[in-house]
Amino acid sequence: MRRRVVTFTGDALGGLTIAELPPPLRQYARFTPQRRAKFGGNAMAAALESDAVFRQRVSVRLREQFAELAAALDAGIPPPAADPVDVAAIAYVLRPPGWPKLVAAAGEEAQRAQAERAGEEAQRELARLREELSAAKGAAREEAERSRREQEALRKELESTHRKLRSAQSDVRRGEAAARKLQAELEALRTSSASEKAAADGEARRLRAKLAETETALESGRRAAREGRSVEDMRVRLLLDTVLDAAQGLRRELALPPSEGRPADTVDAVEPGRMSPKDVAARALSETDPALLDQLLALPQAHLVVDGYNVTKTGYPALPLEKQRLRLLGGLAVLAAQSGAEVTCVFDGAELAAPVLLAPPRGVRVLFSKPGQTADELIRRLVRAEPPGRPVVVVSTDREVADGCAAAGARPVASALLLKRLARS
Repeated sequence: MRRRVVTFTGDALGGLTIAELPPPLRQYARFTPQRRAKFGGNAMAAALESDAVFRQRVSVRLREQFAELAAALDAGIPPPAADPVDVAAIAYVLRPPGWPKLVAAAGEEAQRAQAERAGEEAQRELARLREELSAAKGAAREEAERSRREQEALRKELESTHRKLRSAQSDVRRGEAAARKLQAELEALRTSSASEKAAADGEARRLRAKLAETETALESGRRAAREGRSVEDMRVRLLLDTVLDAAQGLRRELALPPSEGRPADTVDAVEPGRMSPKDVAARALSETDPALLDQLLALPQAHLVVDGYNVTKTGYPALPLEKQRLRLLGGLAVLAAQSGAEVTCVFDGAELAAPVLLAPPRGVRVLFSKPGQTADELIRRLVRAEPPGRPVVVVSTDREVADGCAAAGARPVASALLLKRLARS
């Protein structure tokens, strides 16, 4: 009944002006009736209960909308065909003489109607269950009939299998008789084959004697062929001597000088008494001279691997880590552009709380070590990944890193050397 009262009030609000509405309800004036009932239901119910003027204005709208029902309620005789909930809601708003009794009577009528509907639904549910029971009994009968038919079919199939088994047993007995007959025939064949074997042995002896005669004739033919082959070899040798003499004559005619070079002379190596290019570079330049790094990066396909934090904490430890990385990577980008070498910068990422948002500069590969792995281990893995013979330069003042990379074939240099080279750029 309360929902119906709120619905009627929400419909009536559309016909009232803003000034005619209580202040709490003015914010719902522009809503649709459904939204008024949804969002302003409590406010409308409270206004109907406490504001007699507002209730009177709503009553006027309801009397216009439900004129016959309102007249019947004023007379105290609600129509029998009217919805009890509508009767109770309109009586609550109009409040004719004796309206509490009308509301109570309408509530009892609604409960009685609800009970009747519940009884009807129970009857319908009972009828439905009876139909389902009847259908289940029919399905059970059909299942029983199907099972009986299946049993009958199985029985017939079993009888057919028995007949086939008896037929198979008869076939087995016939097969055994045929096997005994074949055994007798086999014995007869063995006897005849023994006589035939004796005849074949005699024929074989005759053929072996004929084969010996044939081999003797073949050996004679081979001897004659070898004699003919020696004549052919002599002719080929004579022809070869003629070609060699002609070549010697051609060489004298062209006056060709003797060959002074040999293929082994074209192989690049260090001869006794000379120094290798590496030794020359090492002796010519100091370990602290930035030109040494330029000379190493000038080697073909050189790869520069930099221990990032080792260099930054050596050169500018007072800066935050982010600015240390940016400053080092900026210098490495310039060095990569100038030298053309491959450059990889490795940072320790084992203790990072979150991924580093960093755009690597052009020409520089930036790597962070995985959790549980140090930058030193990642550098050694990078060095071992390179093929033997490729120039790899590792920048780090860590003695362990330098020794490990040197053992793997790389050239370690100090971080201070790289810092001097970057400062020169």
